Amino acid sequence: MSGDKKPSVYKNFLIGGAAGMFATSCIQPIDFVKVQLQIKGEGQKGVKSSPITIARETIAKYGVRRLYTGLDSALLRQATYTTARMGIYKTMMDWGNEKYNNRVPVWLKGAFSLAAGGLAAIVGNPADLSLIRMQSDHTLPPEKRRNYTGVGNALTRIVREEGTLALWRGCTPTIARAMSLNFGMLGPYDQAKEVLQKQFGNFTGIGPASSFIAAFFACVFSLPFDNVKTKFQKMIKGPDGQYPYKSFGDCFTKSLKSEGPLGLYVGFFTYVTRIAPHVIITLLTTDFLNSRFNK
Repeated sequence: MSGDKKPSVYKNFLIGGAAGMFATSCIQPIDFVKVQLQIKGEGQKGVKSSPITIARETIAKYGVRRLYTGLDSALLRQATYTTARMGIYKTMMDWGNEKYNNRVPVWLKGAFSLAAGGLAAIVGNPADLSLIRMQSDHTLPPEKRRNYTGVGNALTRIVREEGTLALWRGCTPTIARAMSLNFGMLGPYDQAKEVLQKQFGNFTGIGPASSFIAAFFACVFSLPFDNVKTKFQKMIKGPDGQYPYKSFGDCFTKSLKSEGPLGLYVGFFTYVTRIAPHVIITLLTTDFLNSRFNK
């Protein structure tokens, strides 16, 4: 992520977005299964579902294509969210490397990670909202399904039926999740590379080793927020005309009360299987593209 040469700012954003879109194309089926696990566990203690079972049942009932539900939304999210977070972070790091002679303090890397994640989450929330709704639509009763035909249809209908600001419903948990994920992903990746280089010098496995470390921290920090975000964004009005959760805090509190603390980590191994490869592919692809286009 860091380097001796300062690249053009626009390349930071293009490279980050391209890396995120490539990673998403690879892991979209895993993300679909992760969302189904979180939905099945909502409001219930001790309910366990196997990701393999969910994948098998989905394929048997709907076909393999169902695992790619919301891919257009996911790619749009990467084109907005990941383009922004990777571009902002890399641009901040370029400034930091220049100011601190390629020795950016670890606290500043953390601050850059948090800022990039929070700002990017605001940009990417509309696409993220449509993705969650498309992936969870088939779990609703037929009369309550939205039946979006694609990301464009989802976005236009949300604006028409619920108002423009509805595109940012769940923005608070999205920001919290993005900040926690980026805090565990971006800063630790650069810090791990710096420490490993200092201890062992340059070796071919430094990038993969650092990306594994970053992926672990990203998963642990972000899953509780991701769980709450999924519930908040896919909710529909009840018979009384009210949404089940009034706010992010209300959703978080009710989840703790009804499912217990471990409920926030439901689907942990599926989440790791989904997030870790995405983090690793994104980081390594970003490094590869930076080495090719920022010479």
